[in-house]
Amino acid sequence: MTTTLPSGPAAPADRGVGPLLRAWREQRRVSQLDLALRAGSSARHISFVETGRSRPSEEMVLRLAEHLDVPVRERNALLLAAGYAPRYPETPLDDPALDALRAGMERLIQGYEPYPALVVDALYDVHAANRGVLMLLDGVPGHLLEPPLNAMRLTLHPEGLAPRIVNLPEWRGHLLAQMERQIALRRSEPLRRLYEEVAAYPVPEGPPGEQAPADPVAYFALPMRIAHEGRVLSFTSSIATFNTPMDVTVAELAIETLLPADPATVKYLQSLSS
Repeated sequence: MTTTLPSGPAAPADRGVGPLLRAWREQRRVSQLDLALRAGSSARHISFVETGRSRPSEEMVLRLAEHLDVPVRERNALLLAAGYAPRYPETPLDDPALDALRAGMERLIQGYEPYPALVVDALYDVHAANRGVLMLLDGVPGHLLEPPLNAMRLTLHPEGLAPRIVNLPEWRGHLLAQMERQIALRRSEPLRRLYEEVAAYPVPEGPPGEQAPADPVAYFALPMRIAHEGRVLSFTSSIATFNTPMDVTVAELAIETLLPADPATVKYLQSLSS
């Protein structure tokens, strides 16, 4: 399977706030007039900001970033480029200030058991996982389980879960497309490097003789169908993020839950917890 990584907007040679805002506007395919209408400004003022003829206020920078859906981390970069202090802190996840957040996420993923759930950051490093995830990772070699665990490496590495995924070509394509969208949104070089690494992994063949379910199921979303102890379990993925985050770390966290996609998977996982 061949995948093409989107290049995203080129980094402007001039790192002032104007070229940066123009790059985000062009990436979002929004005209100066449309952006002005959304932000309560004028196309002329937006043009002056982008060309450096006018310095936007701190409030205007944040307003434009909001309407361009600029990630929180990059909003700080825009403020710095405009000569203002960053607005959003980046608190380490182990900081006592985030104790309540960590405890809440732990309760969520533990409460989801016996179904798998985990917490990942913007680079798919795993910060918490429940017993449902550990069940799926049983038998994965130790070098892939060394911290920091990375969900994409664990899933797509030929020694990880990939050989067990019955519909690997479809699931791999879904994961790579998801990363492509996030690279276009965040313009993250570390994420780009991770993409290039996992996209280059050789694609192993799936479990022999298990290409189709014994009983056809009308799936409501693309499932990950994974062989486990002589049976095939089916899951669909759901990802939750925090609304209106005020911290870079929190903005980049996501809780991923794997919902059983057929009755057989539900029955098997519930039998493990009984």
